[in-house]
Amino acid sequence: MRKLLFAVTILCSLLSFSQSKDFKISGKIVAEEDNTPLEAATVYLEREKDSSLVSYTISDKEGSFQLEDKTSDQNLNLLVSYVGYQSYKQKVAINKNNIELGEIKLKVSSNALEEVLIKTSAPVTIKKDTLEFNVKSFKTKKDATVEDLLKQLPGVEVDEEGKITVNGKEVNQILVNGKPFFGNDPSITTKNLTKEIIEKIQVVDTKTKSEAFTGEEGDAENKTINLTIKEENNKGVFGRVAAGAGTDKRYEFAGMFNHFNNDQRFSALVGGNNINSPGFSFGEIEKMFGSGGSTSWNSNGSFSINGRQFGGGQGITTSKLAGANFADNYGKALEASADYFYSGSSSENESNSQRETILSDSRFFTNSRSRSVSESNSHTANADFEIEIDTTFMINVRPRFSFTKTNTDYVSNDETLDEDQVLTNQSSLNSFVENQANNFTNEISATKKFGNKGAFLRLNLDNSINNNESDDYINSVAEVFGTNPETIVRDQFTDGDNNSTNLRADLEYRLPIKAKEIFVKFGYQYQNNKDENKQSTFDFNNATNAYDDFNLALSTDFEYTDTRNSPGIELSIRKEKWFARFGADYVARTLKNNDGLRPQFNVERDFKAVELNSSFRYSFSKNSTVYVSYNLSNRPPALRQLQAFEDVSNPLNTVIGNPNLSPTNSHSVYANFNSFNWQEKTGFFFYSNFTITNDAVVSRTTIDPETLTRITTYDNVNGNKNGYFGGSFRKKFKIDSLRSFRARVGMWGNFSENINYNNDVQYSSKRLGFNPNLGFDYIHNNVFEFRPRYRISLTNNKYDIDAFEDRNFTSHNLDLNTAFFLPKGFEWRNDIAYNYNPNVAEGFQKDAWFWNASVSYSVLKDKGLLTLKVYDLLNQNTNARRTATLDYIEDTQSTVLRQYFMLNFSWKFNSIGPKGESGDSSMYFID
Repeated sequence: MRKLLFAVTILCSLLSFSQSKDFKISGKIVAEEDNTPLEAATVYLEREKDSSLVSYTISDKEGSFQLEDKTSDQNLNLLVSYVGYQSYKQKVAINKNNIELGEIKLKVSSNALEEVLIKTSAPVTIKKDTLEFNVKSFKTKKDATVEDLLKQLPGVEVDEEGKITVNGKEVNQILVNGKPFFGNDPSITTKNLTKEIIEKIQVVDTKTKSEAFTGEEGDAENKTINLTIKEENNKGVFGRVAAGAGTDKRYEFAGMFNHFNNDQRFSALVGGNNINSPGFSFGEIEKMFGSGGSTSWNSNGSFSINGRQFGGGQGITTSKLAGANFADNYGKALEASADYFYSGSSSENESNSQRETILSDSRFFTNSRSRSVSESNSHTANADFEIEIDTTFMINVRPRFSFTKTNTDYVSNDETLDEDQVLTNQSSLNSFVENQANNFTNEISATKKFGNKGAFLRLNLDNSINNNESDDYINSVAEVFGTNPETIVRDQFTDGDNNSTNLRADLEYRLPIKAKEIFVKFGYQYQNNKDENKQSTFDFNNATNAYDDFNLALSTDFEYTDTRNSPGIELSIRKEKWFARFGADYVARTLKNNDGLRPQFNVERDFKAVELNSSFRYSFSKNSTVYVSYNLSNRPPALRQLQAFEDVSNPLNTVIGNPNLSPTNSHSVYANFNSFNWQEKTGFFFYSNFTITNDAVVSRTTIDPETLTRITTYDNVNGNKNGYFGGSFRKKFKIDSLRSFRARVGMWGNFSENINYNNDVQYSSKRLGFNPNLGFDYIHNNVFEFRPRYRISLTNNKYDIDAFEDRNFTSHNLDLNTAFFLPKGFEWRNDIAYNYNPNVAEGFQKDAWFWNASVSYSVLKDKGLLTLKVYDLLNQNTNARRTATLDYIEDTQSTVLRQYFMLNFSWKFNSIGPKGESGDSSMYFID
């Protein structure tokens, strides 16, 4: 009977589609007072009977617009919205295919200067540098999160890891009503706040609070999303709890509580699982499984199945977390927010590997086995205070404290064989490490504005204090064979005490040459970083039965100091369509190291350099921009690389510094272009970077041909080049009122040309990786979703040394995501990945499937959700992989999470809005 009803429903829908007729409406938006074309006006159609949205577009730079769609309605309401102008409404009779409306003239609004007060129900609004979406215009599945909503917005992409981009630019900050929500982790906000409480989504360039206060240009390459909650939804309690139990003793639980009272917000969360899930979610398959669990081959030819990492890396991790967040305004002068997190994890992993290392004139083989068990507990607290003394003076204070304690038990066995499979050396290690770290940082920013032309004085003070204490017990045996065999036995205890204090002070003054257009900024930066590294190693004394025999060779007592003075100047020009910035800094840096145990190795080096930074952005229209930047940076060698001290902590690899190293200079050029055509529903972006590095610091290792023991030092090389590039084109099609189709074609790649050493022989390597991809989304609302993705990875490696063969790698990756929305509240989802790599060695499977699935059922009037999910339905998860690089090939296998079934129940509660509802619950569909 249910199947019959479902079929009848679909048939009725198809009959209604057959009655729909095509139409195209065009016109031009101009200002009434002077007939100036209005670019980026929102034009949209609504049905007369229920005001539901039919279609929308944005006017181009000539003010022209065009709307194409299908409808069975005889008449539609056309509305036009533009910031600073009165909204326009007109009834349009759908009596022919092409409807020309001519010029539509908008009148200036009486409150044009107060743009933030203008209300609009337009689906998309462009206001200067802000892109705003009206949430109720975008239909999503029931019980949708903010992440689900973002996936429906034009120009917005959310990948499998939860990373968000807007027209190719990454979102690095998400705010709720202009304030942080649980620190700097956007995924907590997007995965756990529900769509129903959100009114608007605003997208802007990322700015610090001081930059927003002074009206400076923000970070054009990163975006901030601000979620605004309408007034009636900003007072009450809402949240969600969930728990699940499965086969093989698998479990998960999560809970989130939120209390909003206008400006005051309090939130708390708790969660835990033993299914390798590092995030916080409520059991949804696409959020718990993510991209982990799918088979993948890296661009260098490596092969892996379920190569996800969390906590200590591979293996199986049990995790737990808890946190709380508070924010409030105290009068008009003070905004405060604070959050606290506790997280704990325990991980177990066993790993086996076989590596073939290729030398310039020979090769050797290494077999390794290891087992690790680790536990970690950490506490983190953050606060943010914004104090606005008056309209010209603001102070921002951001303290942060963290405490982490970790225990790790590690056992390993290694053996090395020459190319004739003769054993040359072997070692075994058993260690137990207890580590405790304390960290305190504080950022203070004080900004004073002068007049109304853009002048200001800013002082930034950043400091941090870090302490790391460790107790390390090691029992190891290393055996070297050959004509001079040697056995090195160690039974030792190392007491580690590392402390660092860092201080940075920035003073900036901006002088307007032409009010709000041309500025000169004078700056000075002082930085002092001091590190104290003390490792006291004691051998076990059989006479006293204690670790009290001090080992000088394996002990260190270093005091590093890095002092930097850097005056600078910057010119910036801001025009209506373009912005340019040119800056230069003179850097004077002193690196100093005092060795308390070996004063003969004390080092003091002075470095002087000029650093340059510049950028240019041009807006062809409100929808298309190009950005170009150039930077010259100078980076000194690390102090450890400069020290001539002989580090013999690994008896098979001795490391010696080089005090004659020079600083590294890098020239980097970056460019991107992005555009979104609202009329055609198409978006395009492209980005690229090219960097040339001189005096790059590289490792230089010499291997003893008989024992295969190694001595490593460092050297400078010139001519290293690297870069990356990528782009994407996407287009949306609306088939009818219920069905839509979105296609996407993209590519990304990288290249490099590096100078390296192989067994003291210098050589050059060139690498090019290219990864085209395509995908589409087919959506039949409330019935079916189908989202396939295909990517091919092509990699070419070339070397100018005869010992290395040029290599080409190819791999294919296909992802299939489906969702079926069945009658009576059932929902069936599948995440399927198929990968094929013809390049792997014999004995390794060339293809693999990975399939996760879930079936959910809504209960308790859609407030409850019962879910049955299965991880690795085909039970093919092995975590075996092959990695091939320029000088080695390695096969590894480690502990992996295997197939399980789990039953999960989640329940949401909500008392915000009228009668516990989140305001206007109606949803409309647009593409």
